[in-house]
Parts: sequence; structure tokens; C-alpha cells
Amino acid sequence: MKIRVGEKADLPRVLELIKELAVYENEPDAVDNTVAQMEVDGFGPNPIYGFFVAENDDHHIVGIAIYYYRYSTWKGKRLYLEDIVVTESERGKGIGKMLFDRTIQKGKEENCTGMMWQVLDWNEPAINFYKKYYNANLDGEWINCNIELG
Repeated sequence: MKIRVGEKADLPRVLELIKELAVYENEPDAVDNTVAQMEVDGFGPNPIYGFFVAENDDHHIVGIAIYYYRYSTWKGKRLYLEDIVVTESERGKGIGKMLFDRTIQKGKEENCTGMMWQVLDWNEPAINFYKKYYNANLDGEWINCNIELG
């Protein structure tokens, strides 16, 4: 398994994995993003996200980790892991850990003070993964908020 920086040509497969995640999270119709928009947002003049891919020996992408930077007034520059996805048939083989570790490494390379992400409260496999390997702080106090602008 090879973990590498994502490229524009990877985006169709990346979007497939994002849609697979949406199905897993019981939101199969929630993904409105497109490959064209992801090209603009990730490879245009002002990229706002980056990603890593897990590629098997056949050069097939079986996992992704998508990240961006955020700023904490208390902590400074932070890396935000938006999504980490391993296709269902490849789960349990350590690929998620490889992607997670590479994302942590990126945060360190970029002098981030930490990494943040979200996990659904019912996603026990993910919660157990974060606790087992990273002793992650799972904060249940904050309520996520959002509004649609479009």
C-alpha cells in the first residue's frame, strides 16, 4: 500500500469515496459536490484543501484523507481532517491508520499546533480506532452549527 499526495486526476475516484462515506453515514443524497468544483477548490489559484490517497499495488485508490487548515484563537494554526475514508472491502487492513498518520505528519511539517476532526457518535469502529491508537480527546461539549449559503 502506498500513501501519496493526491492529484487532480484522482478526483473522480475521490468523489466516489466521498459518496461511499455518505451512504455509510446514512446520507446517500447529501453530496452536492462535483469533480469540477473540487478541481477549482483544490487545484485553482487559491487551493483550500489537500488530500492523500491510499493506492494498492494495482494503482487503485482504496482510501483518502482530505484536510485543510483552520485557525484557533486559542491555539493558532490547526490541521482539520475533513474526511478519512477507506472503501468497505479494504477496511481492517491498517489503511486508515496509514492515512491518519500521514495527515498527522503533514500537520507537523506545516507547524500546526494540533489536528481536529469530527466523528459521529454512533460510529463505534471509528471512535474505538481514535481511542486505541491515538488516545484522542473526544469532546462532547460543543454543538456543531452550520447554515447553507447557496
